[in-house]
Amino acid sequence: MARPKPTAFEKVKTVAENRRARFDYAIEEVFEAGIALQGTEVKSLRFGEGSIAESYAEVKDGQVFLVNSNIPEFSHGNRFNHEPKRPRKLLLHAREINKMHGAVNRKGMTLVPLSIFFNGRGRAKVELALAKGKKAPDKRATIKERDWKRQQGRLLKENG
Repeated sequence: MARPKPTAFEKVKTVAENRRARFDYAIEEVFEAGIALQGTEVKSLRFGEGSIAESYAEVKDGQVFLVNSNIPEFSHGNRFNHEPKRPRKLLLHAREINKMHGAVNRKGMTLVPLSIFFNGRGRAKVELALAKGKKAPDKRATIKERDWKRQQGRLLKENG
């Protein structure tokens, strides 16, 4: 029998986070994926540079690629520097790729990166979510719920 996967990932250092994704999408399932990076990209990420705000992932030819993520050029990289917005291959198991491919094709879901982080072993990872886009009423409900929770916290603090 297969060992169950941990629900939360062991994040040691978060480099980039897509905070807007949790508001714009209803997240169904979260995966942890490695990223195939070049040397200067790793150095840029270690300095805390990088953005995944406008990025997404797509399944092409049995592989998953992170598209439109921005890792700026390394300042001391000279001629060995990388292209900042190139598509980066994500490293996943074949079973996970097949699951994502089926969900994207049949159910109309999207692959959204939630964060880029370094794990306990110092490897760069991406937290990738299988998500469905929210409509305007859903977003309004999310805002209302968030405001109510904030109000509850204030009331508890005052009357506590």
